[in-house]
Amino acid sequence: MNIYLALIVLICLSAGFAYINQKLLKLPFVIGLFLLSTVLSLVVLSSGLWLNLPYNDIRQAINDAGIDKIILNVLLGFLLFAGAMHTSWSSLRAQIKPIAIFALGGVFISTLLIASMFYGLAGLLNLQVDFTYCLLFGALISPTDPIAILGILTKANVPEKTEAVIVGESLFNDGIGVVMFIALLDTLNNGTFSFSNFGLLFLREAVGGIVMGLIMGYCLHLFLKSIDHYETEILLTLAFVMGGYAFCNYLHVSGALAMVVMGLMVGNFKKHVTMSDITQEYVQKFWELADVILNAILFIIIAFVLIVIHFKSQYILLGVISVFIVLLSRIIIVYLPHLVFPKLLKLGNKEAKIIIWGGLRGGLSLAMVLSLPESETKNILLVATYCCVLFSILVQGLTIKRLVKSN
Repeated sequence: MNIYLALIVLICLSAGFAYINQKLLKLPFVIGLFLLSTVLSLVVLSSGLWLNLPYNDIRQAINDAGIDKIILNVLLGFLLFAGAMHTSWSSLRAQIKPIAIFALGGVFISTLLIASMFYGLAGLLNLQVDFTYCLLFGALISPTDPIAILGILTKANVPEKTEAVIVGESLFNDGIGVVMFIALLDTLNNGTFSFSNFGLLFLREAVGGIVMGLIMGYCLHLFLKSIDHYETEILLTLAFVMGGYAFCNYLHVSGALAMVVMGLMVGNFKKHVTMSDITQEYVQKFWELADVILNAILFIIIAFVLIVIHFKSQYILLGVISVFIVLLSRIIIVYLPHLVFPKLLKLGNKEAKIIIWGGLRGGLSLAMVLSLPESETKNILLVATYCCVLFSILVQGLTIKRLVKSN
């Protein structure tokens, strides 16, 4: 399947599922698309029993598509920039302490907790999973996904303060999680784990990404300030996202963090000086539309991952229990600082519950696990990751509104 034909299929499915969801299901946009795509994937999986679908050809086409590369190298930069650009820096700044604790310390602690519990559980099920792979699983499943969260929180009417913490945490721990994963994967490819090597790689990716984001954001600010022509200014934002993300990857610094920083700068840093009211309106609408279209494509793609998974009963059992491991880790990293430093975080029990349940996992986690080298261990982690993402989007995503109303 060539790229253009694949895009036709994705856009047609996106439009069709969006229409069905809007007309019949009336679920939050990304949840509706993910649910319908999952149903379609189950139909394809069971096609040998009651349909004459070319299952093997479909599976091979999805395998050859390189879903991990599509998400990590193409979609991620656009979606993080769009999400950050539409986020108020003043709201984030007001909640900077909990955001920093959850996004930085939370990811590290969660990675270690999940890795340790996953390693012990795999051993109990007689599955041989090296601890480095358990750390990789912890790193890829710990970050909450802003792509999944942003479209759901608005519908759930989450209080502004709590929403700022969840969104801010997800924007930054997304980048931190990718950096940790890349650093761990690099040490795995080198054959031995070294704390010094891991630390250097992490600093280069994280600090380099933030610095690049600041530089590119300021350069884009100067370009936008120097003209008043909204068509050209939209093209400039598009060029900076595409070119900047690719350049960061070339330099081996975090393109994810760079896009978050650049998006926050475009959406908040002297924007009334940088862009006229008309330009602001068009730029906002362009990136809102791009966000919607790319989100639709993303959630259809990640639902199709179901077709390429090799299921075994032990893997499924490990995956189901992994859901509870991830939830337990989430409870610990939110409640522990909440109980130890109540005056620092200034979060009530109601807010803590919403933050715990609002920590959704999404396409980024699946993209990272799909990027692992082929092995039986990868299949184990893929099943566990998919179970966590499935529960996160369909169960947590559909019930967070009820949780907000009940508190």
